[in-house]
Amino acid sequence: MLGKAQGLFPNSEAKGKSSEKALNETPNSELRHDTFDAMATPFLAGLAVAATALAGRYGIQAWHAFKTRPPKPRMRKFYEGGFQQTMTKREAALILGIRENTPADKVKEAHRKVMVANHPDAGGSHYLASKINEAKDVMLGKTKGSGSAF
Repeated sequence: MLGKAQGLFPNSEAKGKSSEKALNETPNSELRHDTFDAMATPFLAGLAVAATALAGRYGIQAWHAFKTRPPKPRMRKFYEGGFQQTMTKREAALILGIRENTPADKVKEAHRKVMVANHPDAGGSHYLASKINEAKDVMLGKTKGSGSAF
C-alpha cells in the first residue's frame, strides 16, 4: 500500500512516472476501502465501548432502584365479594381459608383459628361469628347451608 500511496502526492514521482500516471494506475476503490477500514475499526470499537458503558450504567441504576423499592407485603389475597344467600362449600372453604376437600380435623382447627380472631367477646362481629360457624357446619356436612340467623 505504501508504494501505491506514494503516487498520490503531486511533488513525489514514483520511478520517473508523472503523478497523474501514478494516480491513474492506483485503483481508487481499493484505496478508499483500505482508508475506510483503517478509520472504521477504531470508530466501531469506540461505539462498542460507549454502548457497553451505557448498558452498565443503566444496569447499575436499575439494580439500585430494585434494592431501594419498598417491600411488598406478602399477604394472601382475601375474597373480595359478599356472602351468598345460601352458603356453598366453596364459600365456606374461602371463609375458613382451607380447600374444599380438607379433612374434618383440619376444618375444626381452621374454624378455631378464624373464630379466635373474630370472636364477639374479643371485639369481633356477631354476624361474622355466625358465618364462620355456618362455614364449619357446611364443611363438616352438618347442614346444607340453609343460611345464617342474620
